Amino acid sequence: MTSLARYYAAACQTDLPCPRERSALPARVGELLAMVDNAVVGYSPFFDVRLVVFPEFAHAAPIYETADELLDKLAVPLPNEHVDRYARKAKERNVFIQTGTFLESDPKWPGRVFNTTCLVGPDGYIGKYRKVNPWIPWEVHASPHDLLAEGYDEPLFPVFETEIGRLGAAICYDWLFPEAIRALALAGAEVLLRVSAYMDPWGATPPMDWWTLINRTRAVENLAYVVAANQGASLAHYPPFSWPGGSMIVDFDGRILAQADPGPGAKIVVAPIDLAAVRDERRRRSGHQLLAHLRTEAYRSLYAKPIFRPEPRD
Repeated sequence: MTSLARYYAAACQTDLPCPRERSALPARVGELLAMVDNAVVGYSPFFDVRLVVFPEFAHAAPIYETADELLDKLAVPLPNEHVDRYARKAKERNVFIQTGTFLESDPKWPGRVFNTTCLVGPDGYIGKYRKVNPWIPWEVHASPHDLLAEGYDEPLFPVFETEIGRLGAAICYDWLFPEAIRALALAGAEVLLRVSAYMDPWGATPPMDWWTLINRTRAVENLAYVVAANQGASLAHYPPFSWPGGSMIVDFDGRILAQADPGPGAKIVVAPIDLAAVRDERRRRSGHQLLAHLRTEAYRSLYAKPIFRPEPRD
């Protein structure tokens, strides 16, 4: 597949009321599609925007306490008619869209809710990513990891080959685990997409600017671009938290290329993705080449037995 040498990405953050019923989803998708137009058409005199990324909970948050309630009121199968609308917009604007997350139901996994983002392009639906690390204990989503023993056989960390490079997405809390993002990089991802809903105080301002710190660190660790769209909703729109925004784009050396001012509000930031540069650096570098210098055998004992515990340790 022929890749573009250089294009622009847009990280779009939202500040919208949280839907309580799935009947609100068509209108919500319409609002987000208008942001795609703003990003692609509005910036067209200056930038060739070919990638648009939305935040976690852009469609709905897990506002109910149980999976049964989410399945009854908000969860939807994927792909669906909403994803079809994104695909039509992607074709119209010749752009790739990493959707904000949906609460997903799947008849293969009755009683479970996944937190899922979809990738679409000019040729239609490409694939989806389900959050592997729900934010315990607040999120009641299922993790694909926890279903492996029950026969779950889809890739946990899929990477998609596109004309704008090899794209890999992960969601919010996933990014606090270096292994999750490293899995995407080792699968070939060159542009890492963070679909996120970081809440205060872990935002883009000291002394707890985890958002900025983690995005820059994962870019350096994996010699990859990071396009990170964060939720920018006010406390009134998405209680019980306020959401600091600060959506950003980072290059493979950890340089912040663009960042929205911290604080609530719908915002769009745009910056270049230079595929030729990241591919050349991965090929050329003999120093600070963390992917090539990874001594996997040295760490096998770390994961020789399961560690995961959903409850706090004593």
